[in-house]
Order: sequence, then structure tokens, then C-alpha cells
Amino acid sequence: MINIYCSIRFFVTRGSWAQRGTALASCALAVLLLSGCGPKNNAAEKKTEGYALRGEILGIDATHNQLTVKHEEVKGLMPAMTMEFAASPGDIANAKVGQHIHAELIPEKTGDFHLEKIWVDDAAKNAVVDAAAKALVQDTVALGNKAYHDVGDTTPDFALFDENGQVVQSTRFRGKQVMINFIFTRCPVPNMCPASVARFQSTQKLAREAGVKNLELISITLDPAYDTPGVLKTYTMARGIDTSNYSFLTGPENAIKSLLSQFGVLAYFQGPLLDHTLATLLIDENGKITYRVDGSRWEPQDFISKMKKT
Repeated sequence: MINIYCSIRFFVTRGSWAQRGTALASCALAVLLLSGCGPKNNAAEKKTEGYALRGEILGIDATHNQLTVKHEEVKGLMPAMTMEFAASPGDIANAKVGQHIHAELIPEKTGDFHLEKIWVDDAAKNAVVDAAAKALVQDTVALGNKAYHDVGDTTPDFALFDENGQVVQSTRFRGKQVMINFIFTRCPVPNMCPASVARFQSTQKLAREAGVKNLELISITLDPAYDTPGVLKTYTMARGIDTSNYSFLTGPENAIKSLLSQFGVLAYFQGPLLDHTLATLLIDENGKITYRVDGSRWEPQDFISKMKKT
């Protein structure tokens, strides 16, 4: 039986999180009520509807966070043409001239436009991730109520995209000691997802000092529809995260859901609300789970003491 240490409920709008959240936790975690009671004017808070855009990147202006894109007709908005669009710092960092992309085009009140949810149309990479997702889903379904992997079990295979938009397969981590958790970038409660990421950063530093040279850290998003590679990249850049051995992963929703099932993490939307539990796992060089903590209350030394030193 899974020990669910805590759960949390967030209010998340379709476009951005509102300043309201209620943390609901069991055991030793007290209930946290965020200041601000949410939007007073729902109409004013409603996100402008976006438009599907496909095109090719012709230019990148990192100074002004703009992409020049030669795009196809945007149905209901504009004909095919070449335009400059604002984009997030992470999307700018990941962009390459010649890439074909699909994205959501968002009109701004100023008359300008910006791009969100940018994905690169790379058939070869997508085929690897899609095939792995299909196999993972089939495995999860076949396991049924035995899908949950406990300490001593071997972790499932997967292939996802990292914060740079590169395909990351689980086989890459064989021969490594790996820590995994699940977070989402719009999490507004400081002592939940942000604290989990901060603890991973502390563990990264302390493990090096302790002589652990083969550690990899992985944070997998709970919200793949929003957390694109560019969003994850922006998140790491804003927090100064060392990604040399710390990866942030996203991918197909069915793959993420299957991983959550197999790692025993609950996460689901109820309308605009995202409910989820927290878990942190340590996996050995052979892919077996050696240690697990549910909830947000753990210390880096707890995990480092169980790692092999070289």
C-alpha cells in the first residue's frame, strides 16, 4: 500500500497560476493558506485565447527575446507571412535557425503577439518518444494493480524531452545513481515543488563534496501540457540551476501518467485544480529503487548517506 504523506491542491488557470492556493496535507504538514483570495474580476483574469501556428524559424534575437518565423496561415487570424514574435528566454535559448515548430500564438493588448507552448517538429525525435510512451502505457496497463514499483523493484523504461528539447532515454542513466521527483513549474507554494527543487540543488552540491561522482538528478513535470522544454529551460535559467547532472523532463501526457502510476505518485486536474502528492526516490546503477521518501519533508543527507561513494 502506498504511503501518501501529503497532498496539495493548487488553483491554476489555463494560462497562468492565480495567486491562490490551498495546501491540504496529512501527517506533520500543517495547512497553508496563501495570501490573496484569487481574482476579484474573473473576466479580467481570463487568458486570451491562442491560435495554432506552424512555421520555420528564420532568425533569433536573444537580446530582445524574439523569434523571426515564416509561418503558415493562422486560421481565423492572419495569412501566411514572416513575422517577429516574442518568446520566453528558455524558448529563445533552445531555438535554432531552420527548426520547424508548432506553437500557440497569443495576441497581446498592444497589438503584438507572442508564442507559447513551442514544440519542435522533429520526426525522428518524436518517433523515439512516442514509441517509448506506447510501450510504457502498455506495460502499465498489463501490470494493472501491480504497476506500483516499491523499494527493490526495477524502474520502468522511458524516453522524454529534457529542458533543452533533447530526447532523454532511461538507459542513459544505467551505471548512475539517480534521484527522481515530480514537480511542476507553476507550483505557487514555496514549501512544496520549489522546496523539492531547492533540496535537489542542495543534494547536488553536498553529494559532490561527499565524493559521489555518478549522481544524476531528474525532475519530471506533473503538468506536461504547460511545461514544454522552453518553459523548463526558463525555469532552470531563472533559478540558476546547474543542469550538468540535473535534468528536467517533459513529454506525452500518457507517458507521464504511466510513470506516475508506476512510481506511486498521484496527480490529476479537477477543472482548474491540480491535486498531487510528492515522492523522492533513489535508484541504483542497475535501475533498482533503493530508497524512497513520500512528502516534502526530507533532508539531502538522508539520501547522500545511502549513496555509494567513489
